[in-house]
Amino acid sequence: MVTFTSVPSPSSVFSAYASLSASIMLFQTAINQLVPRPLQNYISSFIKYYFKPRSSKLVLLIEERDGISSNEIYKAAEVYLYTKIDSNIKCLKITKRPKEACINIKISECEKIVDLFEGIKVVWRFNSKERKRGSSKLADDDVSEKRYFKLSFNKKYKDKILRSYVPYIIQKSKDIKAEEKVVKLHTLSSISYSPSINWESINLEHPSTFETLALDKNLKQDIIEDLDRFVRRKDFYRKVGKAWKRGYLLHGPPGTGKSSLIAAMANYLKFDIYDLELAGIKRDSDLRRLLLRTANRSILVIEDIDCSVELPDRKGSASGGRSKDPQFTLSGLLNFIDGLWSSCGDERIIIFTSNNKDKLDPALLRAGRMDMHISMSYLTAEGFKILATNYLNIKDHHLRFGEIEELIDTMNVTPAEVAEELMKSDDADVSLGGLVSFLNNKRKKINELDDENRDSGIDEIDEQRKGKKPKLDINKDELPSSS
Repeated sequence: MVTFTSVPSPSSVFSAYASLSASIMLFQTAINQLVPRPLQNYISSFIKYYFKPRSSKLVLLIEERDGISSNEIYKAAEVYLYTKIDSNIKCLKITKRPKEACINIKISECEKIVDLFEGIKVVWRFNSKERKRGSSKLADDDVSEKRYFKLSFNKKYKDKILRSYVPYIIQKSKDIKAEEKVVKLHTLSSISYSPSINWESINLEHPSTFETLALDKNLKQDIIEDLDRFVRRKDFYRKVGKAWKRGYLLHGPPGTGKSSLIAAMANYLKFDIYDLELAGIKRDSDLRRLLLRTANRSILVIEDIDCSVELPDRKGSASGGRSKDPQFTLSGLLNFIDGLWSSCGDERIIIFTSNNKDKLDPALLRAGRMDMHISMSYLTAEGFKILATNYLNIKDHHLRFGEIEELIDTMNVTPAEVAEELMKSDDADVSLGGLVSFLNNKRKKINELDDENRDSGIDEIDEQRKGKKPKLDINKDELPSSS
């Protein structure tokens, strides 16, 4: 039993406290005088380190870029986390480009998403911060904003997260993108204040398909079979020690459907298109960096290579021996196509287009660079019927077909010219009548030119008939046939 007589008096307690405080101050003064300050700090940090509470949390930083290359895990996380957005999210970032049908929803700064994987709780946070631009163009430091995810979880699950969860996210994102794939058209950034060259994209709205192309059916079938063979030969390319890529040269007069064929190939394979304008490239290093920033399963297009830039030769001098400084070297372009840098990616198609194949350096045309040479011819009777179906919905025969096909067979007329005439009226009879008038006028001009050149021995009609049949050339030293 406790009695009040056993409780110390307040004066006793105060006296004891004062004595203890004096002793502590005396001890602290002695320590400060006898023990050097660096040793004091070391002892203090040692005590704090070993007696502070241990955190069980591990944080993984997933940055948008890995040097000059993109980070596949970051891209996969963006796609995957979109499916995890729920009502608990307080702040989201939304965007919509003019031609896009849907609103893009992304996680906002420092917003948190909680995910469960086989009973393991993981927390995702998105972060971004400004950083200084470097002096070298296209360097990683040129990116003004550094974006990254923080993935946190109990550290005892580290192996499980790295070996199972991260691969699961990558595969899941691939499945999601395959289901919702929208073909993109990428072009070089046109932002004037940007210190670097980069890709920007919009949705590819081009409706061209192999069914709507005004090409010979055998040529279309050959191209489709070659594309199918290419996409299923990953193991074969690895076995023979070649980069998994394919090169095409589309050559022929303007208006013969080269751009439409590219769009049809992209829509058929669901590959993004990267439209590379050589006039915007200043150095060979720019080419390499842009190649690294193109995705797998894509088509790289260099249009009108014979006239887009004055392509310098492999010694760095412009064609014709002029001394002006080249924007880049032919050697750099060749290495870009099939050198060591071309292997930095899989399942890529490279397409050159040219109005005049004879102007191109033979080094660009050999197998391994341009594996297939596709001659885009003038319109044929078979191609006209496809255009009539596309534009006028004529699926059978029309009384004017015979006359039109006879005229087409005697001259060079492009699909673009005929398509323009077919668009002038919704009435099939009116459109076909206008086309007949157009072809007769074109025939008349050819005859007049033929009469003028008759004395010189030039057979203008024979010249006009050249190149009517579409042609697919496959380089002899391409990869051997394999299923």
